[in-house]
Amino acid sequence: MRIRLLGELSVFSSSDQPVRFTTRKTALVFAALVLAGRRGVRRALLADGFWPGRGEAQARNSLRQALVDIRRAFPAGNSTAIEIESDLETVRLAAASGEADLWVFDHLIEQGGVRSLAAAAELYRGDLLSETSIPDELEQWFQPDRGNYRQKALQLVDRLSRELNAGGDVAGEQVCERLAERLLASEPAAEEAHRAMIRIYQHRGQANAAMRQYLLCREALGRELGVEPEATTRALIETPPEAPPPESSAAVKSDTPVAVPREREQPSVVVMPFDNLSSEEDDYFVDGVVEEITAALSRVRDFFVIARQSAFTYKGRFIDVREVGAELGVTYVVEGTVRRGGDRLRISVQLVDAESRKQLWSDRYEGVSADLFEFQDRIAAQVAGAIHPAVRHAEIESATRKPPANLRAYDLVMRAFPKLWGQNAVAIAEAMKTLEEALKLDPKYGRAHALLAWCHALNITYLWSPNQAAELQATLDAVDRASGLIEDDPTALTACGAAVSLSGDQQRAAALIESALALDPNNAWAWTRFGWVGVYRDEAAEAQERFERAIRLSPLDPFLFNMRMGLGAAHALAGRFSEAVAIARDVVTRHTNVTWAYRQLAAWAAMNDDMKTAHWAAERFLAIQPDYTIAKYIALPSLRDVSRFRETMAEGMKKAGLPEN
Repeated sequence: MRIRLLGELSVFSSSDQPVRFTTRKTALVFAALVLAGRRGVRRALLADGFWPGRGEAQARNSLRQALVDIRRAFPAGNSTAIEIESDLETVRLAAASGEADLWVFDHLIEQGGVRSLAAAAELYRGDLLSETSIPDELEQWFQPDRGNYRQKALQLVDRLSRELNAGGDVAGEQVCERLAERLLASEPAAEEAHRAMIRIYQHRGQANAAMRQYLLCREALGRELGVEPEATTRALIETPPEAPPPESSAAVKSDTPVAVPREREQPSVVVMPFDNLSSEEDDYFVDGVVEEITAALSRVRDFFVIARQSAFTYKGRFIDVREVGAELGVTYVVEGTVRRGGDRLRISVQLVDAESRKQLWSDRYEGVSADLFEFQDRIAAQVAGAIHPAVRHAEIESATRKPPANLRAYDLVMRAFPKLWGQNAVAIAEAMKTLEEALKLDPKYGRAHALLAWCHALNITYLWSPNQAAELQATLDAVDRASGLIEDDPTALTACGAAVSLSGDQQRAAALIESALALDPNNAWAWTRFGWVGVYRDEAAEAQERFERAIRLSPLDPFLFNMRMGLGAAHALAGRFSEAVAIARDVVTRHTNVTWAYRQLAAWAAMNDDMKTAHWAAERFLAIQPDYTIAKYIALPSLRDVSRFRETMAEGMKKAGLPEN
């Protein structure tokens, strides 16, 4: 192929040497001639379209120079099959029918048959000139042809997938799949490409993947176009080809261990076998990913995880998540796919509510196959770290929907969580009231005692309480009441560790949080609080590493603002005030309810000599907390072991205009 316009614009001479045109516009004139083919293009139209506003004479002269450049690339008498023919009115490209990918693409589609259609699909490396920079004034010139060829590609992938299902051509199947993925990458709502993927998965016997593709299609159509899938698409799922006979399905089901649903004080999760979208040789890796994720989630004591053996009885067959929930007695289902392309690996994971079938969270991870097992471990950690807050958020929503008469202590603690995220005096007071209600129902609820301790500690560190001594005693009393009740609860251990840390005992805080991480090494909140312990111990490098790990584990966490402010504190501790200011400015912009961030921003901006920001932040903070003084700040128990940072913060606050006494 000497001329390529699908994807990139590239031209090769008869000796297979790349042809370089003098200017980008000359190359685009050549592309326009390829699109016009034997019918050619009128000179006046080319001149006006490519050089608008220059005047007729100047535009025609520019076109003439471009044509000279093109002819120079294909000199006459050099055995070239490409020539430029022109007269006073028209310019056309004279070339053999096999010289341009567009012409061959059209011919193969017209010819039909699996082999020709697959060859056409191979040619479609991307939309017309999609990898070529086109000036804005020329977009309208190429847009109609780009839309025309994209529509041809969509019709092609749909048609090829139908014929492949009848023919069983594995190579053609792979070509069709690659084309569908290319089309969906640029247009997620391309229904023809979704249909092609559904058919391919069904032909391979991957019913879960086919259903997931249909759900992706429906979600994309609803989001981008506000419509439902066409009847043709729905029919693929409602009456899939090669469906297993009823007796076979029943036989499998009868062997499935049934777990009777029961009322638990915690949600339950099952990690289903992931779909292998590559070769059978990758089955061991796919199963390994599932085992690692199951093991990682099992360390999260906030929910009960179904054993791998029960989950793997569903391998190789499609089953509705609602049915899984009923049979195993689970609240949430984790599903996923694994695909290998060359040396690249891609893992997609989603968390689904078993009752409503609602997708609660999803993500995609990519890596290289050379690091298979390292990649496997990293994915397991990140998935566990991300699913934890997603489940917690779903449980909070569930508790919020319950009428007060039906609330248990567990539900009340779930209702308290979003108030804890508020990180302002009013929200924390409401959280404390809710936690106290939970403790009336269950006086030995260790997590409620632990979270209450943390609330008291927040009142200390943010100076929300007029009686600091009483608040400190209440903190330590709540920690003592939680002791002996939380040994297997990483969340409660972390809350107690945070409370003790803010009370000034960093050694005991570190021991509590390390116990939490021993139980659940992917607990993002525990890593966050461990980062703050590092700040209060004047260990900037260790603190930064811990905060960054927490952010990697749970990038969408409700406590992300706290992770980022901790990272800012680590930067400030190391003297990198500009980085600290950038983080704090972003936090106060995104989280206006996190009022304490203004005092940090005021100090860090002043130390960075950004007095405009420092004064603004100080004024905002004093408007919220008018009785604040620097003397109260430097007396905080959490700062007793970090005198250098305490003095730097005090100096910054003073420069920003916050009162000393």
